[in-house]
Amino acid sequence: MKASKSVFFCSECGFETSRWQGQCPSCRAWNTLVEAPAAPKAAEKARPVRRAMPKKLVELDDNDELRFSTGIRELDRVLGGGAVRGSIVLFGGAPGIGKSTLLLQACGSIDPDETILYVTGEESEHQLKMRAQRLGVSREALHVLAGTDINDVIAAIEDLTPQIVVIDSIQTVYDPSQTTAPGSVGQVKQCAMEIMQLAKSSGFTAFVVGHVNKEGAIAGPKVLEHMVDCVLYFEGDGSLSYRILRAEKNRFGSTNEIGVFEMVREGLREVPNPSEVMLAGRPVGVPGTCVACVMEGSRPILAEVQALVTPTGFSSARRTSNGFDYNRLYLLLAVLEKRGGMNVSSCDAYMNIVGGLTLDEPAADLAACLAIASSFRDTPLPDKLAAVGEVGLTGEIRAVQALDLRLSEIARLGFTQCVIPSRIRGELKVPKGLELIRVKTLREAVEKTL
Repeated sequence: MKASKSVFFCSECGFETSRWQGQCPSCRAWNTLVEAPAAPKAAEKARPVRRAMPKKLVELDDNDELRFSTGIRELDRVLGGGAVRGSIVLFGGAPGIGKSTLLLQACGSIDPDETILYVTGEESEHQLKMRAQRLGVSREALHVLAGTDINDVIAAIEDLTPQIVVIDSIQTVYDPSQTTAPGSVGQVKQCAMEIMQLAKSSGFTAFVVGHVNKEGAIAGPKVLEHMVDCVLYFEGDGSLSYRILRAEKNRFGSTNEIGVFEMVREGLREVPNPSEVMLAGRPVGVPGTCVACVMEGSRPILAEVQALVTPTGFSSARRTSNGFDYNRLYLLLAVLEKRGGMNVSSCDAYMNIVGGLTLDEPAADLAACLAIASSFRDTPLPDKLAAVGEVGLTGEIRAVQALDLRLSEIARLGFTQCVIPSRIRGELKVPKGLELIRVKTLREAVEKTL
């Protein structure tokens, strides 16, 4: 009997090859090729092939991409104003972060006229019922299917014709025509393609839950992220109650928006004002802390940057950062050493962003440098002071975008002073009661505030 042929998929980019190689020829990643059986021929498939007919662009109906609200404002914000009919949204995140909880709450908040099919492969019907009761979700048009066979899922969709389908999770669904185990590269790719084709042809919106691997990426082939319309990641420390929903890809909106939630006993609660949450419990009169204002899409968010600088007891100084780019910390320490006149090379440096937020915008550079300088000199900054600005390698403070929105948010939360670059783009509207400290260099910023 002739052995069945197999192919190799790259788990990073989805590249397919007939033989194993140590390095992927496409993305150049090492040890990412995994074996999977070759896809069966079209004639061998029992399921009929759906044929799509071409249409003229001018004859297409604009309502085919009509948005609808999920009933959760923070989720709508990240999706770009709501979910889109006929789209497929992939939810990723660490186990227990709240993906299933958010989707089940959304099922209870969506318009009651919408018919929803919730496919669970990880829980039984009774377990899902218990979780729905705890979250207070109860609606007539919510149908539950506890199964993992893709044929049963497609048959239920065709019989029920729902407007919304939730797949929890894609790694548990399998195609019997594939010989590999559920969750393998071939199974995930095949089942996701079936759901996507059915969603595009039938017009329902699909929310698909995807597990993440130890590197934090969606488990399975990377091509899964290219197939879907939107990729959302749920971030947050399991020991903290706050969760951040971020868009990694969005064909119908911006990828810069974030949604903030708080995990409580009744489920996930929206946080409409994240700045107040991030600054809650901020210490007063303590060295090594400064407030930065970063832009997450169109939303300005204030975050507390904490730094601790101590003389090292080792031959080489240690550097650790949490929520701040590690290489960026090294760069700012070098600028403080060379341009700020501080001997931080002989000190251990630790940086932390309070609240689990990750600051990846250069506008947080100035606040990070002032926090380090405050800890190095053991002198606290003014309690009502914030800092906004990008730090260059020559020690200059460069302008940032959306400064008006940042200053408005800073003044709204009761801050009276703000360090900004002396050179700004365009006219600046200064909020009442906010004093601006304009600086050209990092050394000037340190001398004016400490």
